[in-house]
Amino acid sequence: MILDDVRVPIVLSPMAGGPSTPELAVAVSEAGGLGFLAAGYLDATEMSRRIARIRSATAAPFGVNLFVPGAPTPPDRYARYLGELGREFSLGSARFATDDWDAKLNALVETPIPVASFAFGCPVAADIARLHAAGTEVWVTVTSVAEARLAAESGADVLIAQGAEAGGHRAGFTDSPADDGCDPLTTLALLQLLTAAVSRPIVAAGGIATGAGIAAVLAAGAAAAQLGTAFLRCPEAGTVAAHREALALDTPTMLTRAFTGRRARGLRNRFILDHPDAPSAYPEIHYATGPLRQAARTAGDAENINMWSGQAHSLITGEPAAELVGRLARETKDALEAALSRKFQSC
Repeated sequence: MILDDVRVPIVLSPMAGGPSTPELAVAVSEAGGLGFLAAGYLDATEMSRRIARIRSATAAPFGVNLFVPGAPTPPDRYARYLGELGREFSLGSARFATDDWDAKLNALVETPIPVASFAFGCPVAADIARLHAAGTEVWVTVTSVAEARLAAESGADVLIAQGAEAGGHRAGFTDSPADDGCDPLTTLALLQLLTAAVSRPIVAAGGIATGAGIAAVLAAGAAAAQLGTAFLRCPEAGTVAAHREALALDTPTMLTRAFTGRRARGLRNRFILDHPDAPSAYPEIHYATGPLRQAARTAGDAENINMWSGQAHSLITGEPAAELVGRLARETKDALEAALSRKFQSC
């Protein structure tokens, strides 16, 4: 198990769309955690280039994350929404794509990596078996007990329990209007349910930004904590300037489909507030809104950028990633020792 070889129980969340860089993954792995590269939105060639950059900079373990493709969305589900957006913004074409799934999976089998993780679904058992045969450990992100059981039955080695507090896209296997009727489980609630239901190591993710937060999930049974938002202001991250600046403000976060057609948690801004009823249509809306989001990033317009962030974003700092891992490791140890001390004094 890769986690047995990691000195610090901190996993870097793979943050697709810009923040994830080879340099950030390397810094976390070199500091004793487990760095991850987000391969979402990259084609197989670019993914392989970035993996090569990681390999050239470290011999430490690292992982790569892929999006499991879904099914096309009927155009009538999103046509009205894009029509409304098109009256205000320049849009791209709404299209379905598999995110170069087959080619990326083949590349990972041909040139194995230590860990491959997956979001938006679980690979079929045959694909997991191919990765296992290549010597790669398979992690699957889940948001419910049902998803965890399916992933375990398919052969997943580790489960990433993504709680409601997490920034970025909800990684569940489905995203439909029916899901809106159920509150997503918080990190601690999900972690406790999963440890009781499945016999797999669990990495807890969502709203963890301090050593005390890491200590809490370790005490609740997690093998490690996965942090994403905590690294967004590190110099190695590819976070755009407007997003970096907004993270320092005490801005609430919200779940929205407005930018991509799939629920995701980000800093509240005008675009999210103006489009509360965006339909479930991923990746079609993601591709359609690409030009408007790029224009906003270029202009530094924080009101029209998808600034994915977890609920604890106001606690994050901007030190180099290696320093952050080291500080969090010390804080975690101190928090665990303090908790034990309080327990024993009460006996």
